Amino acid sequence: MIMYFSGTGNSKYVAERISEQVGGPAPVSLNELIKSGRSEEFESGEPYVFCYPTYAWRMPHILEDYLRKCSFKGDRRAYFLATCGDSVGASSEYAKKLCEKIGLKYMGLQAVVMPENYIAVFNCPSEEKCTEIVEKAKTVIDNAAAMIRDRAVIIDRPGSKILSGIVNSLFYKFIVKAKPFHLEKDCISCGLCAKSCALNNIELTGGKPVWGNNCTHCMACITVCPVSAIEYGKKTQNKRRYRL
Repeated sequence: MIMYFSGTGNSKYVAERISEQVGGPAPVSLNELIKSGRSEEFESGEPYVFCYPTYAWRMPHILEDYLRKCSFKGDRRAYFLATCGDSVGASSEYAKKLCEKIGLKYMGLQAVVMPENYIAVFNCPSEEKCTEIVEKAKTVIDNAAAMIRDRAVIIDRPGSKILSGIVNSLFYKFIVKAKPFHLEKDCISCGLCAKSCALNNIELTGGKPVWGNNCTHCMACITVCPVSAIEYGKKTQNKRRYRL
Protein backbone atom coordinates (compact mmCIF):
# COMPACT_ATOMS: atom_id res chain seq x y z
CA MET A 1 0.00 0.00 0.00
CA ILE A 2 1.45 3.32 -1.09
CA MET A 3 0.50 6.46 0.82
CA TYR A 4 1.54 10.08 0.51
CA PHE A 5 1.37 13.39 2.30
CA SER A 6 2.08 16.29 -0.05
CA GLY A 7 1.76 20.06 0.08
CA THR A 8 2.90 21.12 -3.38
CA GLY A 9 2.98 17.85 -5.29
CA ASN A 10 6.53 16.52 -4.92
CA SER A 11 5.70 13.59 -2.66
CA LYS A 12 2.50 12.84 -4.56
CA TYR A 13 4.59 12.58 -7.72
CA VAL A 14 6.98 10.16 -6.01
CA ALA A 15 4.07 8.02 -4.77
CA GLU A 16 2.48 7.89 -8.22
CA ARG A 17 5.76 6.96 -9.91
CA ILE A 18 6.42 4.24 -7.34
CA SER A 19 2.89 2.94 -7.95
CA GLU A 20 3.52 2.79 -11.69
CA GLN A 21 6.64 0.71 -11.08
CA VAL A 22 5.35 -1.74 -8.48
CA GLY A 23 1.68 -1.93 -9.51
CA GLY A 24 -1.30 -2.31 -7.22
CA PRO A 25 -4.00 0.15 -6.13
CA ALA A 26 -3.66 3.89 -6.60
CA PRO A 27 -1.74 5.71 -3.84
CA VAL A 28 -3.72 6.79 -0.78
CA SER A 29 -3.84 10.51 0.02
CA LEU A 30 -2.99 10.99 3.69
CA ASN A 31 -3.85 14.68 3.27
CA GLU A 32 -7.48 13.74 2.79
CA LEU A 33 -7.49 11.34 5.72
CA ILE A 34 -5.86 13.87 8.05
CA LYS A 35 -8.33 16.50 6.86
CA SER A 36 -11.25 14.16 7.61
CA GLY A 37 -10.12 13.85 11.22
CA ARG A 38 -10.56 10.09 11.33
CA SER A 39 -7.91 7.49 12.04
CA GLU A 40 -7.80 4.40 9.85
CA GLU A 41 -7.34 0.65 10.17
CA PHE A 42 -5.12 -0.13 7.21
CA GLU A 43 -4.66 -3.62 5.83
CA SER A 44 -2.30 -4.48 3.00
CA GLY A 45 -0.99 -7.62 1.37
CA GLU A 46 2.03 -5.67 0.15
CA PRO A 47 4.61 -3.58 2.05
CA TYR A 48 3.55 -0.14 3.23
CA VAL A 49 5.27 2.69 1.38
CA PHE A 50 5.14 6.17 2.92
CA CYS A 51 5.99 9.16 0.71
CA TYR A 52 6.23 12.58 2.33
CA PRO A 53 8.21 15.85 2.41
CA THR A 54 11.01 16.53 4.87
CA TYR A 55 10.29 19.42 7.26
CA ALA A 56 13.46 20.56 9.03
CA TRP A 57 15.18 17.24 8.41
CA ARG A 58 12.32 15.05 9.62
CA MET A 59 8.87 13.67 8.82
CA PRO A 60 6.21 16.38 9.35
CA HIS A 61 4.98 16.19 12.94
CA ILE A 62 1.34 16.25 11.84
CA LEU A 63 1.92 13.15 9.69
CA GLU A 64 3.81 11.26 12.38
CA ASP A 65 1.10 12.07 14.92
CA TYR A 66 -1.59 10.85 12.53
CA LEU A 67 0.15 7.56 11.72
CA ARG A 68 0.54 6.85 15.43
CA LYS A 69 -3.26 6.94 15.71
CA CYS A 70 -3.77 4.38 12.93
CA SER A 71 -3.47 0.60 12.95
CA PHE A 72 -1.69 -1.50 10.32
CA LYS A 73 -2.47 -5.10 9.44
CA GLY A 74 -1.23 -7.59 6.86
CA ASP A 75 2.26 -7.15 5.48
CA ARG A 76 4.31 -5.47 8.21
CA ARG A 77 7.19 -4.22 6.07
CA ALA A 78 7.47 -0.43 5.68
CA TYR A 79 9.48 1.71 3.26
CA PHE A 80 9.91 5.47 3.53
CA LEU A 81 10.57 7.90 0.67
CA ALA A 82 11.28 11.41 1.91
CA THR A 83 11.45 14.30 -0.53
CA CYS A 84 13.78 17.16 0.32
CA GLY A 85 15.48 20.20 -1.13
CA ASP A 86 18.91 19.09 0.06
CA SER A 87 19.06 16.35 2.72
CA VAL A 88 16.92 14.47 5.25
CA GLY A 89 19.31 14.59 8.20
CA ALA A 90 18.75 11.71 10.60
CA SER A 91 15.14 11.14 9.49
CA SER A 92 15.72 7.41 9.35
CA GLU A 93 16.18 7.25 13.13
CA TYR A 94 12.73 8.74 13.66
CA ALA A 95 11.18 6.51 10.99
CA LYS A 96 12.56 3.48 12.82
CA LYS A 97 11.07 4.68 16.10
CA LEU A 98 7.72 5.24 14.39
CA CYS A 99 7.76 1.69 13.05
CA GLU A 100 8.41 0.35 16.54
CA LYS A 101 5.47 2.36 17.83
CA ILE A 102 2.95 1.26 15.19
CA GLY A 103 4.14 -2.34 14.81
CA LEU A 104 5.80 -2.21 11.39
CA LYS A 105 9.13 -3.63 10.21
CA TYR A 106 11.43 -0.85 9.05
CA MET A 107 12.86 -1.52 5.57
CA GLY A 108 14.77 1.70 5.00
CA LEU A 109 14.40 5.32 3.98
CA GLN A 110 15.25 6.78 0.59
CA ALA A 111 15.86 10.52 0.28
CA VAL A 112 14.59 12.00 -2.99
CA VAL A 113 15.89 15.47 -3.85
CA MET A 114 13.11 17.49 -5.47
CA PRO A 115 12.63 21.20 -6.29
CA GLU A 116 12.67 23.46 -3.22
CA ASN A 117 9.12 24.57 -2.39
CA TYR A 118 9.45 26.09 1.09
CA ILE A 119 9.18 29.66 -0.12
CA ALA A 120 8.47 31.01 3.37
CA VAL A 121 12.24 30.72 3.83
CA PHE A 122 13.94 29.70 0.58
CA ASN A 123 13.69 30.59 -3.10
CA CYS A 124 12.20 28.18 -5.59
CA PRO A 125 14.53 27.29 -8.49
CA SER A 126 13.75 28.40 -12.02
CA GLU A 127 11.36 26.33 -14.10
CA GLU A 128 14.29 24.98 -16.09
CA LYS A 129 16.17 23.98 -12.94
CA CYS A 130 13.06 22.36 -11.46
CA THR A 131 12.67 20.24 -14.58
CA GLU A 132 16.31 19.19 -14.31
CA ILE A 133 15.93 18.22 -10.64
CA VAL A 134 12.81 16.16 -11.30
CA GLU A 135 14.52 14.34 -14.18
CA LYS A 136 17.41 13.36 -11.90
CA ALA A 137 14.96 12.26 -9.21
CA LYS A 138 13.31 9.76 -11.56
CA THR A 139 16.33 7.47 -11.40
CA VAL A 140 16.37 7.59 -7.59
CA ILE A 141 12.65 6.84 -7.43
CA ASP A 142 12.88 3.99 -9.91
CA ASN A 143 15.80 2.44 -8.02
CA ALA A 144 13.77 2.61 -4.81
CA ALA A 145 10.83 1.02 -6.60
CA ALA A 146 13.06 -1.86 -7.67
CA MET A 147 14.16 -2.36 -4.06
CA ILE A 148 10.53 -2.41 -2.97
CA ARG A 149 9.59 -4.93 -5.67
CA ASP A 150 12.46 -7.17 -4.55
CA ARG A 151 11.55 -6.65 -0.88
CA ALA A 152 15.16 -5.55 -0.32
CA VAL A 153 16.32 -3.34 2.53
CA ILE A 154 17.20 0.22 1.55
CA ILE A 155 20.51 1.08 3.21
CA ASP A 156 20.25 4.30 5.21
CA ARG A 157 22.84 7.03 4.93
CA PRO A 158 23.93 8.66 8.21
CA GLY A 159 22.71 12.21 8.80
CA SER A 160 22.86 14.95 11.40
CA LYS A 161 20.99 14.11 14.60
CA ILE A 162 21.33 17.74 15.68
CA LEU A 163 19.43 18.97 12.61
CA SER A 164 16.67 16.37 12.98
CA GLY A 165 16.52 16.84 16.75
CA ILE A 166 17.31 20.23 18.29
CA VAL A 167 16.99 22.28 15.09
CA ASN A 168 13.71 20.55 14.22
CA SER A 169 12.28 21.44 17.64
CA LEU A 170 13.36 25.07 17.27
CA PHE A 171 11.89 25.18 13.78
CA TYR A 172 8.44 24.23 15.02
CA LYS A 173 8.66 26.51 18.05
CA PHE A 174 9.82 29.68 16.32
CA ILE A 175 9.24 29.36 12.56
CA VAL A 176 6.01 27.42 11.95
CA LYS A 177 3.36 30.11 12.36
CA ALA A 178 0.20 30.85 10.38
CA LYS A 179 -0.22 34.49 11.37
CA PRO A 180 1.92 35.97 8.55
CA PHE A 181 -0.34 34.50 5.84
CA HIS A 182 -2.45 37.25 4.26
CA LEU A 183 -3.93 38.53 1.02
CA GLU A 184 -2.15 41.18 -1.02
CA LYS A 185 -3.98 40.90 -4.33
CA ASP A 186 -7.57 40.54 -5.39
CA CYS A 187 -8.88 37.18 -4.20
CA ILE A 188 -11.30 35.45 -6.59
CA SER A 189 -12.94 33.45 -3.76
CA CYS A 190 -12.26 30.10 -5.42
CA GLY A 191 -11.78 28.38 -2.05
CA LEU A 192 -8.85 26.27 -3.25
CA CYS A 193 -6.69 27.39 -0.34
CA ALA A 194 -9.22 26.10 2.20
CA LYS A 195 -9.71 22.85 0.29
CA SER A 196 -5.97 22.26 0.11
CA CYS A 197 -5.38 22.69 3.86
CA ALA A 198 -5.03 19.26 5.48
CA LEU A 199 -5.42 20.79 8.94
CA ASN A 200 -8.65 22.68 8.16
CA ASN A 201 -6.83 25.81 9.29
CA ILE A 202 -8.42 28.09 6.67
CA GLU A 203 -12.00 29.34 6.79
CA LEU A 204 -13.66 31.47 4.16
CA THR A 205 -15.23 34.59 5.62
CA GLY A 206 -17.11 36.60 3.06
CA GLY A 207 -15.44 34.47 0.44
CA LYS A 208 -11.95 35.39 1.68
CA PRO A 209 -9.52 33.06 3.50
CA VAL A 210 -8.86 33.54 7.20
CA TRP A 211 -6.07 31.53 8.82
CA GLY A 212 -6.26 29.93 12.25
CA ASN A 213 -3.30 28.93 14.41
CA ASN A 214 -2.94 25.27 13.39
CA CYS A 215 -0.41 25.25 10.55
CA THR A 216 2.32 22.87 9.40
CA HIS A 217 3.86 25.14 6.71
CA CYS A 218 3.16 22.74 3.86
CA MET A 219 2.82 25.74 1.49
CA ALA A 220 -0.26 24.22 -0.14
CA CYS A 221 -2.45 27.30 0.24
CA ILE A 222 0.07 29.81 -1.06
CA THR A 223 1.02 27.72 -4.07
CA VAL A 224 -2.45 26.55 -5.06
CA CYS A 225 -3.83 30.09 -5.40
CA PRO A 226 -4.46 30.63 -9.14
CA VAL A 227 -3.89 34.39 -8.91
CA SER A 228 -0.99 34.39 -6.41
CA ALA A 229 -3.02 36.50 -4.01
CA ILE A 230 -1.57 34.91 -0.86
CA GLU A 231 1.69 36.03 0.73
CA TYR A 232 3.57 34.98 3.87
CA GLY A 233 4.59 38.26 5.47
CA LYS A 234 7.12 39.88 3.18
CA LYS A 235 9.16 36.70 2.80
CA THR A 236 7.31 35.39 -0.24
CA GLN A 237 6.86 38.63 -2.13
CA ASN A 238 8.03 38.41 -5.73
CA LYS A 239 9.04 34.77 -5.23
CA ARG A 240 8.22 32.14 -7.80
CA ARG A 241 5.53 29.66 -6.71
CA TYR A 242 6.00 25.96 -7.33
CA ARG A 243 3.56 23.07 -7.71
CA LEU A 244 4.27 19.82 -9.49
